[in-house]
Amino acid sequence: MIAVRKLPARYAPIVMPFVLSVLMTAVVSVISTLRSLGATPAFLATWPGAWALSWLVAFPTLLVVLPLVRRIVACLVASPPRQGQ
Repeated sequence: MIAVRKLPARYAPIVMPFVLSVLMTAVVSVISTLRSLGATPAFLATWPGAWALSWLVAFPTLLVVLPLVRRIVACLVASPPRQGQ
């Protein structure tokens, strides 16, 4: 088994929105582009550009709004009980 070096924990606030933005924009842009063009050769030529543009918007947006989203979720969801209580 190959050992993969992990990034230090301090990078988690950047890596999480990066991975989330890559996956979500890929899914949404595939669906949107397929709906617009259908499963045609034009889809394969158009989708990468559509994905790249949506990712360029989504990643910085997530970096800005994620702290707000965490605060909203904390207001709406009970914290788990602490161990020993």
